Amino acid sequence: MKLSLCTISFRHHLISLKQVVEWAAPRGFSGIELWGVHAINLRDRPGYDLDWLRSHGLCVPMLSDYLPVQGDRQAVIDKTVDLCRLAQSWGASKLRTFAGNKASQEVSAEDRRDWTLRMRELCHTAEGHGMKLVVEMHPHTLADTRESTRQLIEEINHPALRLNFDVLHVWESGADPFEVIGEFEPLVAHVHLKNVRSRSFLQEFLPGNVYAPAGSRAGMVSLFNGAFDYRKFLAHVMNETALWPTLDASLEWFGPNVLGTLERDAEQLSLLEAETLGLQALTTAAL
Repeated sequence: MKLSLCTISFRHHLISLKQVVEWAAPRGFSGIELWGVHAINLRDRPGYDLDWLRSHGLCVPMLSDYLPVQGDRQAVIDKTVDLCRLAQSWGASKLRTFAGNKASQEVSAEDRRDWTLRMRELCHTAEGHGMKLVVEMHPHTLADTRESTRQLIEEINHPALRLNFDVLHVWESGADPFEVIGEFEPLVAHVHLKNVRSRSFLQEFLPGNVYAPAGSRAGMVSLFNGAFDYRKFLAHVMNETALWPTLDASLEWFGPNVLGTLERDAEQLSLLEAETLGLQALTTAAL
């Protein structure tokens, strides 16, 4: 697995990209998932570029932002073009976005048609810049359930469309992530990894709380200490899908002690991968 950390984890921290990169490089990370606003503010910073990042053995697999599905058409197209060019400058091939900002069951048929037409156009724009438009499976969007995500793929119907499989949010929707990742496997371009103490704390991942400096973080726990069984799920992905070993994944941590938590989770992911692949080798040898 090609593991990245998200610069959004440092949204409330006084820390530079240089410090993040120099910390991440020796700790098993292969990439930095750049938050759009961070990429924009780094645009005119000399020395912060693709060559510099590669000199540390790192890459930017994906630039993550939020493209509106409503409003002035040209403004959205211009923003998409700008973000695509930024992503290209960092060597990224994927631009992450959300499918709107309202739960699928609350969107009228007319609005859904307009939103998906807009998203198809954004896919076309991304394709013109050699990019994939990666839609995150996330609550309060048109990709908030298994059924609505399937419908969204059919409605957009564009070769540049891909999915960011946010494991916790798929689980939050009531669907089985083991089944859903199998169904959407050909379109899964990226995976977000995070966990929660229990379902009762899932509201802490709502944007209003996540972006608030004083928001609650009580339910945010490290990857292997939460309600969802990542050990079992990742073993399933390694053994039962074709996504491994080239899968791009990011640790998406919004809580305190960012560096300590990311380091511990990266270490445990590396150990799990080694254990699982070792068992595979033993099984193969026995056959």
